[in-house]
Amino acid sequence: MTKTYDIQVHMEVVDADGQHVGVVDHLEGVDRIKLTRSDARAGGQHHYIFHDWVDRVEDNKVRLNKPVEEVMAEWEAAG
Repeated sequence: MTKTYDIQVHMEVVDADGQHVGVVDHLEGVDRIKLTRSDARAGGQHHYIFHDWVDRVEDNKVRLNKPVEEVMAEWEAAG
């Protein structure tokens, strides 16, 4: 199980197939990860993904357990 402290600011976030999802801006509480708004996929807006979507952290990347399409359909926009 991946620990929250394994996830660091500016790590790349990739989907289950290794496709780019975003970049970690910072951790928000114990269960959410805020992605940067400057990333091309972000559309100029911060998004939250959930810690339980994380499969593992390796090679300075946060690897999720979902495909990018599902992540983008389910992530939460930050106000």
